[in-house]
Amino acid sequence: MKEFKVEIPEDKPELFKFNQDNLPGIVYVNAALSGFEPKKVFVWHLSIIINLENLIENGMPSIEEREIVDPFGDELEKNIRGDLEKPNALFLARVTWNATRELIFRVFDPEIANDYLQSIISSKSYPREFDFRMEEDFEWQKTEFYLQGY
Repeated sequence: MKEFKVEIPEDKPELFKFNQDNLPGIVYVNAALSGFEPKKVFVWHLSIIINLENLIENGMPSIEEREIVDPFGDELEKNIRGDLEKPNALFLARVTWNATRELIFRVFDPEIANDYLQSIISSKSYPREFDFRMEEDFEWQKTEFYLQGY
């Protein structure tokens, strides 16, 4: 197995807004990943979509909803990343749009992330319904929308 020296960049948060299907969206992106190498270490693209319930206009979460969903997202991020010195995943983005909150990661070992998420599902220990999808993305094509311009 080939070994790589990986220097994990410090998160560089950037915020941008977008509009899709006449609904506003907000993206909090880790712009530090725009020049990240070696990309082939974190080839798995993990998207977790949380369904929001208590909304204000345009499908955006209310303050009360954010008080529920933000800590849940923080807990997911902490456990999916793992050890900060040698993480299993890199945080890419948090997207809020159309009654959903999406958390996106680049993952090294998909089994670790999958096992963790399956344990949450089987124990029903989540405040909001969510779904996830993890797929190989060797060229980081699925990151382009988020990292454009950085």
